[in-house]
Amino acid sequence: MPIYHFYELNHALLSPFRAMADLTKLAFSNPLNPLTHTALGRGLAATAEVFERTTRRYGKPEWEIDSVEIDGHTEEVRVQTVWSRPFCNLLHFEKASLDHTRRDPKILMVAPMSGHYATLLRGTVEGMLPTHDVYITDWVDARIVPAAEGRFDLDDYIDYIIAMLHALGGDTHIMAVCQPSVPVLAAVAVMEGMGDRYAPLSMTLMGGPIDTRANPTAVNDLASKRDMSWFKGNVIMKVPLPHAGFMREVYPGFLQLSGFMGMNLDRHISAHHEFFNHLIEGDGDSAEKHRDFYDEYLAVMDLTAEFYLQTVETVFKTHALPKGEMMHRGALVDTTAVRNVALMTVEGEKDDITGIGQTEAAHHICSNIPDDMRVHYVQEGVGHYGVFNGSRFRKEIVPRVAAFIEAAEIRSGLGSPAAGSNGKTRAKRAVAAVTKAAAAVKGRKTSKA
Repeated sequence: MPIYHFYELNHALLSPFRAMADLTKLAFSNPLNPLTHTALGRGLAATAEVFERTTRRYGKPEWEIDSVEIDGHTEEVRVQTVWSRPFCNLLHFEKASLDHTRRDPKILMVAPMSGHYATLLRGTVEGMLPTHDVYITDWVDARIVPAAEGRFDLDDYIDYIIAMLHALGGDTHIMAVCQPSVPVLAAVAVMEGMGDRYAPLSMTLMGGPIDTRANPTAVNDLASKRDMSWFKGNVIMKVPLPHAGFMREVYPGFLQLSGFMGMNLDRHISAHHEFFNHLIEGDGDSAEKHRDFYDEYLAVMDLTAEFYLQTVETVFKTHALPKGEMMHRGALVDTTAVRNVALMTVEGEKDDITGIGQTEAAHHICSNIPDDMRVHYVQEGVGHYGVFNGSRFRKEIVPRVAAFIEAAEIRSGLGSPAAGSNGKTRAKRAVAAVTKAAAAVKGRKTSKA
């Protein structure tokens, strides 16, 4: 029996046991039940919840971003779909602004299409939303896209990015988190090469595998050691019934999740053991933090086989982009054509997914961007997730990205309308910060040469 079919069968067979566990949890969590307040009752409720949570299928999480605080007041946020294709929806976090004279810089966030939903970037959106007009790619689970909708590969991904930039109508900044760094850079290079007036004003690449030959990680090693026939034979499967994408070839999300969890299995086992203890001890806050994290982490989506295989070959095996050999629709992707789009790269000191130097490589292959339009920043003390989420992201990375974007706005002649009465001062600081960072990048390039 194919693994995907076995997975679905196993999920179905466990359904009555999950229902029973849910009832057990409810019964022994009810304050009217005398056993609820005993060690036995707490143990049964905790065991039932851990079983139910470790055997369920997690659905797509909600964004849960209803408002944002700006300059001391709260504004309502509405999530609107403004562009749609079979494999992606473009969402806009629309603010009901009380200040109609304010024009926040427009930013397109390209979320990873690597197994998790775009809601993994909830913290990224929340960090940028107070000062930016945020749009984000909401990739669709390939499992629910009918086979009649056709293929979706890396070329299509690049086309989608270009189409979204066109739909946003110019004066846009683009941000790629992890996986999309390669197709985003390729899309910008294609647009610059064609003289496309909708090319973004700036491009921020965060923890992206631009050149995986630099400081390779365990993820890179796995991809490089296996030939393409191994990937096709072992991780590509057909979607079974009753899903809408029946017979579509995919890389299942549950397989990717197994790989991620296998890299840090001890940590995940310890986390669930601690969760069990928190339930026994009645530590509701710690238990809720565990639920919030794993509700997101365990929610996964399938990728189309053609996109996954083309990405593995292009990014991890042939290193086509940094070697100047990447193709898009039969034409060479020329990164030296990028001249007018400012570039910022962000890396995490302890990133074990995308090693130090892999994202910075974008500066070396985009050699014609002026030095005062490029920034590279390494955040100390964070791993891969901390590059785009968490307290250090909010306190240290967001201000730097905002200054970089503001400098690009000023350079393009859009000014600094979101800066208020201190606009000129903020503008000078932004330009100074970018110039200083650019000098650091230039110094590294010179020393390497």
